Order: sequence, then C-alpha cells, then structure tokens
Amino acid sequence: MEPEVMTMLAVGLAVGLGMLGPALAIGLIGYSALQGLARNPGARGPIMTNMILAIAFAEAIGIYVLIVAIILAMIVLPTLIGG
Repeated sequence: MEPEVMTMLAVGLAVGLGMLGPALAIGLIGYSALQGLARNPGARGPIMTNMILAIAFAEAIGIYVLIVAIILAMIVLPTLIGG
C-alpha cells in the first residue's frame, strides 16, 4: 500500500476509535446523572455541576484526538507526497 493511503487510514482509525471513548464516557455520565436525579431530586445542583464538569473533561479528550488527526492529515501527508 502507498504511504499516503496508510496515513489516511491512520487518520480515519484515530478519529473513529479515538472518539469512541469520549462518546461512551459522555453517555455513561448522562445515564448516571439521570439515575442520581431520579433517586434524589433534591441534589440536582451538585449532580448537574459535577456532570457538566465530567463531560467537559471527556470532551477534551475528543478534541485532542481531533487535533492529532488534523496534524496527521495536514502536516504528515504533504511531507509524504513531497509537497
């Protein structure tokens, strides 16, 4: 296989697999927060605050994955092509 094709495959796999973790984390955080709210509606404030903070941390990992994919696609690929 050509190096360009392998690089694009690496970018696709990095984004696809790298975004799977944050997506699952955000889903589990939301599920747990809703369960906590169902059990104790009076604790809405602290649960929502902690949920939003945890979602922000999980989303940051997804942003890191996106940055790595952009670096692979925009910096590494042109050097392989010879541009």
